[in-house]
Amino acid sequence: MRAFVFLIGLLALAGAAVADGVKTYTVKGAFEGVAFDVESAIVDKGLVIDLKGDVGQMLQRTGKDVSESAKDIYVGAKYFAFCSAVHSRNMMEADPDTMGLCPYVVFVYETKAKPGEVVVGYRELDDDVDDKAEDVLKDINKWLDGIVRGAIGK
Repeated sequence: MRAFVFLIGLLALAGAAVADGVKTYTVKGAFEGVAFDVESAIVDKGLVIDLKGDVGQMLQRTGKDVSESAKDIYVGAKYFAFCSAVHSRNMMEADPDTMGLCPYVVFVYETKAKPGEVVVGYRELDDDVDDKAEDVLKDINKWLDGIVRGAIGK
């Protein structure tokens, strides 16, 4: 139940983050292979993934309960949520209000409409509270971009 509540909160943040921005890359490949590469890239940085979510499976499982059409949207859709002791500390020392920006989220999906095209991305961090953490957030976004680009070989 806690994971479901966290997922709902995470999805709410992700919805808000779309307005602030997400960074995505599209690669050709098999969804499961790309998702494995992304997960490995995170773990290989010495990070612990606090939460893995399978949004595609959740939508498929609940589709008929919440939608008349219940069409399949994704071949696969997963996210990985994690923190970094170093980056999180730097961010929160610069501005304690940035705590709400953690965990960092990297996602992977392939749509039914575009089979073979896998999208990999992350929620870009933006501190609307004030500019104290602006430089730190730019560094974190660059670091997240490096993780994603490393996972997909770009």
